[in-house]
Amino acid sequence: MQPYVLIMLEFKTLSLEDKTWVDELVMCEDCPCAGYNFGTIYLWNRNYRHLVARLGDRMITKLRYSDELAFTFPVGRGSLRPMIEALGEYCAHKERPLLMQGVTEKQLAALEAEYPGHFEVSEDVDFADYIYLAERLATYSGKALHSKKNHCNRFEAENDWDFVPLTRELIPGCLDMLDMWTEENYQRLDKSIAYEHEALLKCFAAYEKLGLEGGVLRVQGKIVGFSVGEFTSSSCFDVHFEKAYSSMNGAYPMVCREFTRMLMKKYPSLVYMNREDDMGLEALRRSKISYRPEFMLRKFSARWKDE
Repeated sequence: MQPYVLIMLEFKTLSLEDKTWVDELVMCEDCPCAGYNFGTIYLWNRNYRHLVARLGDRMITKLRYSDELAFTFPVGRGSLRPMIEALGEYCAHKERPLLMQGVTEKQLAALEAEYPGHFEVSEDVDFADYIYLAERLATYSGKALHSKKNHCNRFEAENDWDFVPLTRELIPGCLDMLDMWTEENYQRLDKSIAYEHEALLKCFAAYEKLGLEGGVLRVQGKIVGFSVGEFTSSSCFDVHFEKAYSSMNGAYPMVCREFTRMLMKKYPSLVYMNREDDMGLEALRRSKISYRPEFMLRKFSARWKDE
């Protein structure tokens, strides 16, 4: 790769002050992928050690999995070449290969158009996002989702319930519910739950500044479930967190349905709900499949071929 710009990328940890420009570039990309929005990067940076760099109107995120250095696709607008060339220079300086992960098919096509035949591609099967039609989650229409509808019907018949927007006043109750949920599910939880717990604490601490949307399911005033997320494109909402008491029949389908209904009423442009990947966990995969995704957003690794 011949240097196009002699600029060494400068990576930094995101702060809340960066949200405005990150949101702008993410919305320019207008991709339903869950990996680029501000909340994902900011809330999970301890687990994935996210660092970001901006060059012109594109942003790239640096990831580190064990000893492997990897990057996301540079999202934003304008030519890809300045960022890719700067990234190649950065990787050469670090004596590491240029590797991008979580690249969508559309983004692969953009790389191929700019650098035909220069990237070796492999699919990241465990990290495909589950994308659902919002209208189907809001109604559980169709035979495939009939059991979800039945669970909701039973929940509604057995409980005095309501579903309300998540506000600062409700966060202490959500934290209490999260502690109970963790105790109830401790034996079956993957070790990554510790990172999720920390991400949720960061989410609640800066809830308003992060511009997140949330909803809370209550039974007789007691919180039994909640969901939180943000838009990742003009028509797709990314669900970062969803918790409910599994011991309460129908609580999870109710949270999913009511949160989707709330968002659709507030945002008529909403078409899809991204419920993120399953991390290769079989139980999580079964759960996500049971809601019948409209499609899987496939993701790939793209590694620069040695000359």
